[in-house]
Amino acid sequence: MSKHEQNRSIASEQPDEEKGSTLLKLARAEIAQQLGQAMHAPADAPWLAEHGACFVTLTRHGELRGCIGTLEAHRPLGVDVRENAVAAAFRDPRFMPLSRVEFDDIRVEVSLLSPTQALVVASEEHALASLRPGVDGVVFEYRHYRSTFLPQVWEQLPEPAEFLAYLKRKAGLPVDFWAEDVRLSRYTVSKWKESGP
Repeated sequence: MSKHEQNRSIASEQPDEEKGSTLLKLARAEIAQQLGQAMHAPADAPWLAEHGACFVTLTRHGELRGCIGTLEAHRPLGVDVRENAVAAAFRDPRFMPLSRVEFDDIRVEVSLLSPTQALVVASEEHALASLRPGVDGVVFEYRHYRSTFLPQVWEQLPEPAEFLAYLKRKAGLPVDFWAEDVRLSRYTVSKWKESGP
């Protein structure tokens, strides 16, 4: 079974509600452990051993507090969630490491990614017409520049032109940049968010 097939099987075999609850608890327990707080982690379910790619997003009082993830399934999903949870809490370069004082205020969100699909585009106009607002997560690549936005970012940037401009800026390029060898790919997510801290 390929990694793509394994990633698909994770999304199809486990009931969504149960899966989401497990992933959220796993992420929170791993952050708690790093802060020296005891928290019960869910038992290792067999599907957590299958390869999967996820992003862990932390918010505090409705504001982003950290977001780190993996674009391609290259390790067991349980490991991916734990590692990305710790990275989002303590290694997102945009933020100071999470403190114990903040821990009770954060809300955890886990996004499970589908395999990426390359977009064949002849121009920026073609690229903009190919995007599906509210549905697509997008990966932008040009030489060593790379960035991604999860589908959730469409809530803040609902227009494709603005979405792509900010994606280029995130990669470290001018918002009006375009070149023939720009590569775009897309993915979808299944996501779960804690209802409260």
